[in-house]
Amino acid sequence: MSSFRLAIIGGGPRALTILERLVEHRTRLPDHISLEVVVIDPGNLGEGSHPTDQPGHLLINTLASQVTVRPPVSSVGDDSTPSVLDWAAQQHYRRELPAAERSHLPRVVLGEYLAAFGREVVSALPLNIQVQHVRARALDVRFENDGYAIDLDNGQTVFARYSVLAMGHGQRAQTAEDRRLSAFAHDNRAANPHLAYFASPYPISKLDAIESQARVAVQGLGLTAHDVVSALTLGRGGTYRTEQGKLVYQASGREPRVWLCSRQALPFAARGINQKGQTGRHICQFFTPQAVAGLRARGDTRVDFKADLLPLLITEMAYAYRIAEGGEHVEPIGFTPTPEVIRLIRKILWPLEDEHFESPAEFRRWFLAYMANDLAEAYRGNRTSGVKAATDVLRDAREAFRAAVEYGGSTPASHRYFVEQFDPIVNRVAFGPPLRRNEEWLALFEAGILEVAGGAASRVETPDHEPSYRISLDFPDGPVAIAADVVISARLDKYSPCTDSSPLSANLVRRGLVRPFRNGEYHPSGIDIDENLRVKKADGRVHPRMWAVGFVVEGPHFYTHALPRPGIMSRQTVDAERVVLGVFDDIAAAGTTRATATPDIRSEAVR
Repeated sequence: MSSFRLAIIGGGPRALTILERLVEHRTRLPDHISLEVVVIDPGNLGEGSHPTDQPGHLLINTLASQVTVRPPVSSVGDDSTPSVLDWAAQQHYRRELPAAERSHLPRVVLGEYLAAFGREVVSALPLNIQVQHVRARALDVRFENDGYAIDLDNGQTVFARYSVLAMGHGQRAQTAEDRRLSAFAHDNRAANPHLAYFASPYPISKLDAIESQARVAVQGLGLTAHDVVSALTLGRGGTYRTEQGKLVYQASGREPRVWLCSRQALPFAARGINQKGQTGRHICQFFTPQAVAGLRARGDTRVDFKADLLPLLITEMAYAYRIAEGGEHVEPIGFTPTPEVIRLIRKILWPLEDEHFESPAEFRRWFLAYMANDLAEAYRGNRTSGVKAATDVLRDAREAFRAAVEYGGSTPASHRYFVEQFDPIVNRVAFGPPLRRNEEWLALFEAGILEVAGGAASRVETPDHEPSYRISLDFPDGPVAIAADVVISARLDKYSPCTDSSPLSANLVRRGLVRPFRNGEYHPSGIDIDENLRVKKADGRVHPRMWAVGFVVEGPHFYTHALPRPGIMSRQTVDAERVVLGVFDDIAAAGTTRATATPDIRSEAVR
């Protein structure tokens, strides 16, 4: 029997989907040929960045009814549990499940679901496809004997004819800012024992070291900041109760005081109550992949997102707003948004336009009113509220965004604008936290636990003669300084092989096995791949048998970090299928020629 080996570096949801597609296309592998799949990951198979040992107060950001790892058509299992919510209910999840369409379950449940699906997939593989899970980290990859030698941190080496880079989220190498803030804590801790700097809050358990007397500055107001605040409140024994229809925080006495700060200090908008069911979505009429193709047909193959597509997107949002507020269908032909609605859409996207604040107190009042008004819209729901219907367009128009920017489809300057200025807006207004989290923040403000340091671009300074960090803000009434003992960088890093801290990334670049993706001179993030996901070497040539999927290709691809939705052939599944079909096509072309020698690997057998 001829044998081949596929190595998957990373054992999270993308690895699971590749295994699921191996099951789906198993008949392409003749019975006399065997394929050994080696999954290299120190964690449990399938869990990825959702480990089952994380605290239960961390929530899934997306509705559990809209998260799955099961394709709409699959030979694995059946259709009785298409979503995480369905699975949790079937497992008699230990907490009482809320109304299905409002459910944001703990992330630990997602990890349990992914691990369970992993066991289900492995058990469904045919006898000539075997899986081994090596609990280690990949440190280096070398091209040897027409295959890949992968060195691990346990001293072993995996030899494989095929390899897939599916490492998921990374951590940036230490920046000059990281070094500055870390050195300040180190040099002044004798004078202030509370001083600490966290370049990342994960794993979230590391924040347990922060003492309740510390003053904490959280850089960022997004989803990671919500995790941090949850860890420093619910994770410290605090509780919430409802009094006269209002959420109230009961402190445990172990919470530090927390200040939120960022360049604009804008809160992420709450998710509207879902009124669209499990698979419902806005059907775009103006901002579409066809519209992008039409712009390219003019002769210039690269579009300008800001000049060409942003007006279409604003029209699309205005169209969704009009339907929701009017409560009836609106014909797209001839639809033109009114100037008033255009101003409203711009206010959603750029709420600080035309706003000026004379003092921190004035900004705080605006900030709390903004959060309260946004929650009121979220309670109305994403079909009834024009605001939430409009912001949902930003989620539902994902394919148009991809058509516009993937593989350098926009001009370099336009691509930079989209990645660095507009995409953060999309994340803030359309991919915010469960509305419960924003309710909690308002309760924490009222309890005196949470504050905001904003109104002008905040700076975290390291004074020469003070043993505390200083958050500095500029106002017309004069500069404002807020002392802090702990600074937490609450922002997820984009993956770049140039700045990632892992030895694997550094060695892949050093050996010329990968190169950063570039649109002209602009490097948005990620490594370069062709349209079949095959990795490009430093010289631009393509590896015939190395692929990359997921977060490491966020750059040539767009929005790779979301798990699939039920009933939809997601990007994750489509990409996994390309990898699997590429492997099977190569095996077929190789005929009965034996693949690269595959010495025994001491590892945990999954099967």
